[in-house]
Amino acid sequence: MEMVDVVVVGAGPVGLLTAIELTVHGARVMVLERLAAPSTAMKALSVGALGSEALQRRGMGAALATAEARSLAAIAEFSAQSGTDLAKRASRFSGHFAGLPVRRDPQAEPDRCARMVDQPAVEAMLGERALALGIDLRRGCDVTRVTQQADGVEVEWTSPAGAGHLRCAYLVACDGGRSSIRKMAGFAFPGTTPTLTMYQAIGEIDHPERLLPVGWNRTPGGVFSCGPFPGRLFMLDFSGPPADRDAPVTREEIDVVLRRVSGADVRVRRLESASRWTDHTRLADSYRRGRILLAGDAAHIHPPFGAQGLNLGLVDAANLGWKLAAVLRGDMADALLDSYDDERRPVAEAVLANTRAQVALLRPDPQSGAMRDLFASLMQSDDATRFIAGMMSGLSTHYDLGPGPDELGRLLGDRRIRARTGEFSLHELMADGKWVLLDASGGQEASLLAAAATDGIRCVALEDSPSLLIRSDACVAWVGEAGGIGGLREALRRWFAPVPEAACPEPSRA
Repeated sequence: MEMVDVVVVGAGPVGLLTAIELTVHGARVMVLERLAAPSTAMKALSVGALGSEALQRRGMGAALATAEARSLAAIAEFSAQSGTDLAKRASRFSGHFAGLPVRRDPQAEPDRCARMVDQPAVEAMLGERALALGIDLRRGCDVTRVTQQADGVEVEWTSPAGAGHLRCAYLVACDGGRSSIRKMAGFAFPGTTPTLTMYQAIGEIDHPERLLPVGWNRTPGGVFSCGPFPGRLFMLDFSGPPADRDAPVTREEIDVVLRRVSGADVRVRRLESASRWTDHTRLADSYRRGRILLAGDAAHIHPPFGAQGLNLGLVDAANLGWKLAAVLRGDMADALLDSYDDERRPVAEAVLANTRAQVALLRPDPQSGAMRDLFASLMQSDDATRFIAGMMSGLSTHYDLGPGPDELGRLLGDRRIRARTGEFSLHELMADGKWVLLDASGGQEASLLAAAATDGIRCVALEDSPSLLIRSDACVAWVGEAGGIGGLREALRRWFAPVPEAACPEPSRA
C-alpha cells in the first residue's frame, strides 16, 4: 500500500498552504481534491495582513504584488465609471465593520494591511507554488472513507482514473464548511442555523447610477453594495435562508432580489457569475481527533465579512504546518499538536462572535438600527477604531504562551512584529521555514544557546532592540530582557528537542 506522511484533503487556499508548509518543513504530502479544476466561485475580495504575510514567507510576494496590481486597475476603472475616488477612500479607511467604515490608524504600519487580491488569485498562486515544490496534487478524487488507527490513517477515494487507497501518518481536512472528513471522523460542529441569504454577483445593470452611492447601503429590504470592481454586486436579503442552497443562482433570482433589497427600479441585463451563502455559523468541538486535524472552513464557518475567513484559514495552515512536520521528524512529541487547537480555536471563536454581531447591526428593523447608530458613534473613538481594526485584521491575535519578562512580556505570543527590522525582512529570513532569533544579547549568548539546541533557527545580531525568538509562523516565542537570555533555555526546550546541558552556557545575570 502506498504511504505518505500527510494527506491533505482539499486544494483550496488553506489546503494548498498547509501542504506547502509541510513540504517546506520536510514532510511528504499528498493533496486530494474532489473538484477537477480550481474553483472560480466569487468569495473573498482581499486577503488580510496575516494571511498575505504567510504567503510572502513562502515566496509568493511577487505574485501577490502582480495580482494586486490587476485588482487596483479594475478598482480604478470602477472609480472612473462611478465618479467615486476609491483610492482616496482607501487612504482614509482600513476596512469596515457591518458596513461602517473603520478609520485608518495613522500609527499603524502602512505595509501591514489587507491586500486587494481575490480568493481565486490566491488559490492560483498557491497552486503554482505547490507545483514548483513538487507536491503530489490529485484532482477529481472524492474521499469516500477514512479509517483511523493507532499508528496511522487509511484513506480511500474514487476518481475518473479509478479507486485509490493509501496510508498516511496524519490527515488534515481542508475540505470546506461541508467537510466530509469532519463528518466521517466524528467531530461535532455546533453553532447557529442560517437566518438570511447573501449574494455576490458580477453582471450588467441597466441603470447602475440608481444604485449609488458606492458602498454599503442599508434599506428596509436589506443591504446592498456595488463595486469596488465594475459590475460587482453584493446583497444581504433578510427574508430568510434559501430554499435550496445548492440550486444554481440565476439572473432572474438576482434581478428580483436586487430590486427588493435596493428599492431601485433596475434590471439585471446579463449575469456573468454569482454565488449565494448564508450566516450559518459553526465551530468544531475540537481541531484534532487523534491523527485527523481540521483547518479552515472545515473547522469553522461564519458570515464572510471583511474576508476574515480566508485570513483565518491561512493562519491555521501556517500554525499547523511546522508543528505537524516537527512531530513527523521525531523532533517533538505528538502532544505539540494540542497547541494547534489551544492557539487557533479561540481566534475562530472571536471571529464567529464578531461576524454574528455584524449581522445583528445590519438587520433592517428599528431596534437594530438604533444599536447601529450607537455603535457608529462609539467608532469615532480612536481606542474603539484601533480595537475594531486589530480584531478585523487579526493583528491583535495573541496566543497565551505564558508570562514574559517585565514590560516586554506583552510581546510573547504576539503577531504584531514589524515585517522589516532594520535591513532585515522577516519574510525573506523565514522563506525556508526556519525560525528567526533577533539577538541583542551580550556576546551573542542567545545565538550560541539556540545553535546548541537546533539548526532550525536563523540567528541575526541586532542592537538597541529586545531579543526575540520568532516561530516559523511569525509568532513571538521568547522575549529577552535587558540584553540577557533568561528564559531562552526553557523556550527552546518547549519548542525543540531537549537542549544538551553540557553545550549550553549559563544564562546571563544582566
